[in-house]
Amino acid sequence: MITVNADGKIMVRRCLVTLRPFRIFVLGIGFFTLCFLMTSLGGQFSAKRLGDSPFTIRTEVMGALESRGVLRRMSDMLEMLMKRMDILARLENSTDFHKGDEARFPLDRFQPAAGLMERIQAIAQNVSDIAVKVDQILRNSLLNGKGMEGRRDQCEVPRDPKYPDCAGKVEWMRARWTSDPCYAFFGVDGTECSFLIYLSEVEWFCPPLPWRNHTAAVSSFPTLTVDLARLLDFMKKRIRHLAQQWLRAARRLEQRLAGRQRDQKHILVHIGFLTEESGDVFSPRVLKGGPLGEMVQWADILAALFMLGHSLRVTVSLKELQSHLGVPPGRGNCPLTSPLPFDLIYTDYHGLQQMKQHMGLSFKKYRCRVRVIDTFGTEPAYNHEEYATLRGYRTNWGYWNLQPSQFMTMFPHTPDNSFMGFVSEELNQTEKQLIKANKVSSMAVVYGKEASIWKVGGKEKFLAILNKYMEIHGTVYYETQRPPEVPAFVKNHGLLPQHEFQQLLRKAKLFIGFGFPYEGPAPLEAIANGCVFLQARFNPPHSSLNHEFFRGKPTSREVSSQHPYAEDFIGKPHVWTVDYNNSEEFEAAIKTIMRTQVDPYLPYEYTCEGMLERIHAYIQHQDFCTTSSLPPSPKTKTPAMQSPPSPLALSPNSTHLVWSPRAGWAPQAWPPVASLQVWVSEPQHTCTETCRRHGLVCEPTFFRFLNKEEVFLQLSIVCDSTEYEMNHLYPAVAENVRECYLQKEPLLFSCAGHHAKYRRLCPCRDFRQGQVALCRDCL
Repeated sequence: MITVNADGKIMVRRCLVTLRPFRIFVLGIGFFTLCFLMTSLGGQFSAKRLGDSPFTIRTEVMGALESRGVLRRMSDMLEMLMKRMDILARLENSTDFHKGDEARFPLDRFQPAAGLMERIQAIAQNVSDIAVKVDQILRNSLLNGKGMEGRRDQCEVPRDPKYPDCAGKVEWMRARWTSDPCYAFFGVDGTECSFLIYLSEVEWFCPPLPWRNHTAAVSSFPTLTVDLARLLDFMKKRIRHLAQQWLRAARRLEQRLAGRQRDQKHILVHIGFLTEESGDVFSPRVLKGGPLGEMVQWADILAALFMLGHSLRVTVSLKELQSHLGVPPGRGNCPLTSPLPFDLIYTDYHGLQQMKQHMGLSFKKYRCRVRVIDTFGTEPAYNHEEYATLRGYRTNWGYWNLQPSQFMTMFPHTPDNSFMGFVSEELNQTEKQLIKANKVSSMAVVYGKEASIWKVGGKEKFLAILNKYMEIHGTVYYETQRPPEVPAFVKNHGLLPQHEFQQLLRKAKLFIGFGFPYEGPAPLEAIANGCVFLQARFNPPHSSLNHEFFRGKPTSREVSSQHPYAEDFIGKPHVWTVDYNNSEEFEAAIKTIMRTQVDPYLPYEYTCEGMLERIHAYIQHQDFCTTSSLPPSPKTKTPAMQSPPSPLALSPNSTHLVWSPRAGWAPQAWPPVASLQVWVSEPQHTCTETCRRHGLVCEPTFFRFLNKEEVFLQLSIVCDSTEYEMNHLYPAVAENVRECYLQKEPLLFSCAGHHAKYRRLCPCRDFRQGQVALCRDCL
């Protein structure tokens, strides 16, 4: 313990009114500066061990160099501190303030200062010793590293024809490597070697450097779980409500698929429209009666993937997405830090944009694994960026250059895309009989929970007719102080929970649509609960050309009614489509519907088992990351055979082509080529319409088999000329001038589109009863 005598106390007291506080302040600043530097030094010595990461060697060298610099700076600062203290000591002995009583207390008698001086001198000596040792370690490390630092300064851009973009990329890095912090994260420091290391090991534009260690670390896949607590309450309740139906459906499918090989996939589900960054305007609308279609579909997708036994990771925030993908810090210009740990990624347009923004070059590499949940569909003309830009098809939603089948729709309205769908609750026979017994033939429920649906003009006339025969019920959201503007004769229940809404449908005879919203799940639920669905016929059909809702959407589809699937795939007696402007037709339909007895009906493809079957087939068979096999080329060509013989042949009735059993080969295609039929459309008809007229479905994956000149000859089409061009209507023939056209860009093969000039070659296939997405042999 250090003691201070009475004189010392007097000196300290006097210091408070002299310049001595300044000297003590200097000593204190010096001491705390030293502590801070020692703390920083400790951080510098916490370098990673060898093998900690793919970038360990460079981290060790650079970390050590930085440590040596810090040590040198510390030594210099300590030396400066010692000099300043020595000057202070000399000032102490020479100043006028040492006169009188103060002269009896020289500095060396003030023990705390003397002790501090000794400690600082000891620390300075230790720091100097450490600096010497670190310098020795660095020299040994560089010698053992086989001249690594020398090679860093002597790298030259390789001239390898396999990497033609290497020199250009290096030049870009020289000028722009500081534009994004992610480059520094991967070790780029402005040297030529760091450019080449990055461009060869992180990106793939340059060949690997021969002196680098290319042993890749194998990372184990994390345990994946489904965290339903993070989803919206509506989705959680829906999944729990249908849990038993999912379980029964999974058991039935398991029995049917017994013995077949099934791969378990690691799947990321990123619901982009629920993220904060997407400007979530959806949730508030849902609470006020907005559409629930997207949330219904996402809940069912999660349930189906889980019941099929796949490992899932669900994200609803951008931060989670970046973490699971391995996105490096920065502005999104660099690739992912490790290989993508997911076999498939299900997302929406919002999530697709977020992934492209943050994955850098890795997005192009891994986009084949993405499946986009797309409510209304994306046609090839809008998907191909260059073509969409040149031909005026570019919108806010298209131009992604994906395979069109990677887009997955709510209804099977666009064969170019895959039909994902959703489920409606399936009733057993007892429930169906109970519903039929309790139906009220004079009760109608209006489709539409938003007050804006009722405000559009033109509804008063047909509602007045309906009110003559039926009691009209609504489920329109309203606030207590502001009731909705609905006719007085409508009994409005307000926004009902899903269970109560189902009970209302089970009593009602009629479910009537006002023309909006388009293609939602509610009509299927109503039909499944024994209602007849009545909807308006649109004349002319609604499309992006004449209706604001479709404007900007990546489809040229023309919608002839509020719910085309219900009109085309279900129809009477469950679905009636009439002209609401024709009072006689409307009234006649109401009278007939009241007399008609219908059973609850649900298409198989919208049951739990139907959706499980469909998604199982997609996951096991759809592969957009490998190139499809094409017909083999002959080893030799004779003058009479300038191209491979066509595997197609005329059908027995000579009206269309089929896959010939005598072809001698069959590609590993899905759907199987045995289901292929080639038909020629009429002018102004799409391939979707052409195939449907023959009881078939257009299958765009088959276009590659008929995009050949000899196919025109087999169909007795005379071609004075044949051209390869980029056009979403090709292959096609302009018969009036006998010109034939073949498709130059495979991404533009499309079932959609028509023109008065062309008759199109259309690839069609059969389909399973109640499961239009799959051919008979597709499962």
